[in-house]
Amino acid sequence: MHAVAAPIISTAPEAPAPSPAQSVTLQVSGLHCAACADLLRARLEALPGVHRAGVGYAAALAWVEFEPAQVDLAALQAAGRAAGYELVPAQPEAAAALRRREARAMLWRVFVAWFCMMQVMMMAAPTYFDSGAEVPPDLRALLHGASWVLSLPVILFAAGPFLRGAWRSLQQRRLGMDVPVALGILLTFGASTLALADPGGPLGDAVYLDSLTMFVAFLLAARWLELRARHAAAASLEALGEALPAEVRRLAPGGWETVARSALRPGDRIQVALGETVPADGMLLEAPALLDEALLSGESRPVPRQPGEAVVAGSLNLGAPLQLQVRAVGDQTRSAALGRLLQQALTERPAWACEADRWAPAFLALVLLLAAGAGLAWWWLAPSRALGVVAAVLVVTCPCALALAAPAALVASARALAAQGVWLQRLPALERLASVNHVVLDKTGTLTEPLVRAPAGTEPELLAAAVGLAQWSRHPLAKALARLPLDRPAWRWSEVQEQPGQGLRALDPAGHWCWLGRAPDGTAALSFGREDGSQRLDFAVDEQARPAARSSLERLRALGLKLSLLSGDRPERVAALAAQLELREARGGCSPEDKRQAVQALQAAGDCVLMVGDGLNDAPVLAQADASVALGEGAGLARQGADLTLLRNELAALPELLLQARRTRRVMRQNLAWAAAYNLLAVPLAVTGQLPPWAAGLGMALSSLLVVGNALRLAR
Repeated sequence: MHAVAAPIISTAPEAPAPSPAQSVTLQVSGLHCAACADLLRARLEALPGVHRAGVGYAAALAWVEFEPAQVDLAALQAAGRAAGYELVPAQPEAAAALRRREARAMLWRVFVAWFCMMQVMMMAAPTYFDSGAEVPPDLRALLHGASWVLSLPVILFAAGPFLRGAWRSLQQRRLGMDVPVALGILLTFGASTLALADPGGPLGDAVYLDSLTMFVAFLLAARWLELRARHAAAASLEALGEALPAEVRRLAPGGWETVARSALRPGDRIQVALGETVPADGMLLEAPALLDEALLSGESRPVPRQPGEAVVAGSLNLGAPLQLQVRAVGDQTRSAALGRLLQQALTERPAWACEADRWAPAFLALVLLLAAGAGLAWWWLAPSRALGVVAAVLVVTCPCALALAAPAALVASARALAAQGVWLQRLPALERLASVNHVVLDKTGTLTEPLVRAPAGTEPELLAAAVGLAQWSRHPLAKALARLPLDRPAWRWSEVQEQPGQGLRALDPAGHWCWLGRAPDGTAALSFGREDGSQRLDFAVDEQARPAARSSLERLRALGLKLSLLSGDRPERVAALAAQLELREARGGCSPEDKRQAVQALQAAGDCVLMVGDGLNDAPVLAQADASVALGEGAGLARQGADLTLLRNELAALPELLLQARRTRRVMRQNLAWAAAYNLLAVPLAVTGQLPPWAAGLGMALSSLLVVGNALRLAR
């Protein structure tokens, strides 16, 4: 017998075939509305070599998949600059610097707008209480002239984002949300200038400089607060990377040395002191450890780890100093991969955004026609009020709150889920989850966990050797073996070789090569032995229901959900588990295609289906379901077909996930209802001249802030 050639434990999925396409996530500066995000996305997708692009306004992130042979990062950044936006790789240092520059520039605009607005209001105040005789005409002209001068910084500097955004939209022959706002600003300033130049003309004494500076100040204040919320969302994605130590103690030939984290390489041996954060993915050596993994998985309880077990970057050492052998560093760590998945998810465009693209130009065209019609009517009734009414209509109908209603809620909810150990891979799935009424569950690895037993009378030393080698693998069977109780310490192995898709072989203290995996003759699913055939230990492999399976299913039923079990296991085993968990709908002996067809039949009957599986073996059914969730600890996340992943590997998180999705939908509906009600109430007031431009600007700003504030409740 030569066990090397035998199939052994598969510790990771086989690597996919290399693809020439690459992807990059970029931090974006200069986004002011959802239309800006659509404009930038269109510019990026127009580049030769770009397969697809996504821009998330709420998180200020862009994700681009491209052919490096045809387009590079510099070309992407150049396209962004041509459209008026600055793009930098979404690395913590560069992205944070970009956000600081953007925040500083916006703060200056807010300061200038509010300072000038207060000065203009002081100049305008005497005219508010003038009955016609108290303020002489020459003093009135002087006050108006001073107001005009003070409004110039507002027009030329503070209002720049609105004017540039409108100009970019018109250059692209698109009607963005900045267009009506910019038209309102320019018309108000133009009308006021004409009224100052010709007080006896058709516009009379209609000077709206106080309204102009006031609504620019209000709009900028709202955008400043929105900017802070978006920056907080982006910074939360980088929290893990920022928590990693800048310097690390590494073992060198001459002893321990302190090096930069960026100098670490796979295979290095490092030391992590009490209270320090693990700087890289690695394998625990020598002594057990107690770790806080809350930042990564949301698990609030300390997690014990044994020598040979994997430790992930971002974990906090709560016990004695520990030593690790580095396995992955930098962008290759599990935490970095999860961060990229969430960043990519936040740039995906939900279905409602695609629908909005279709009706947005028509809506904005209708707004312009409404403003023009109101202006013509008032020009006939009272020429001096016409342009003020036009400006108010243009500002009050800007759909900023409507555009923020859904993305603000989705991003806030994504942040909350990430903190609980639920990682989104497709943001639109959060909307679909709220509509789910039927949950279909896989059995193996979802409702059950492996149970490994050693034969009676097993030699303790041989069992200690097998358990020690199993600690080096993350395969479910190996992890179950590693949990077996021992009456002596597990072996410490050297020369352990773990190959993706193949498994483990190692050198024992006597110099013999040993293996762990399926028995070479296929008689045992899990076996340990020497390659020379002199020793072999076959384990009995079974499964048991997860501890939280029954209570989790009861909570799902309490939410009014229908439950079904689909499994490829033998029908009698599936029926036994279904009886244990009180599942009425259960079916065994299903192939992946059978599962897909079963879900398809449920959908044809009108059900919205959530599939819960392992994310690897259930790819067809995960793709067929309306939404999909995978349980796992993150191995192979990039290849999973699931929309979301429960990093804690616990079913108890599933009811909470569905509740969060329903809360998100409720907040989205509240936001949309408020935004629509505001527009329905404010537009008639603006058209009839009862809403001055400054009040229109205040209303639009408060409406947007209310939407953002309501959405932020989801992040608590």
